[in-house]
Amino acid sequence: MKFLEKYYPVLLAFISFVLSVSLWFSGQKDEGMFVGIWVPSILCFAIFFRLVKND
Repeated sequence: MKFLEKYYPVLLAFISFVLSVSLWFSGQKDEGMFVGIWVPSILCFAIFFRLVKND
């Protein structure tokens, strides 16, 4: 359970990345760029919540 809790945001970011790439190469470039912005946002929120939780 700790493993899933620790790497859940990384899994979500990877899924977002794959979705972004698939949208880009299917011709929906604007949607692909929009979804691509989610990757750093997911990772930043995960870091933020982990820091708040440890404090």
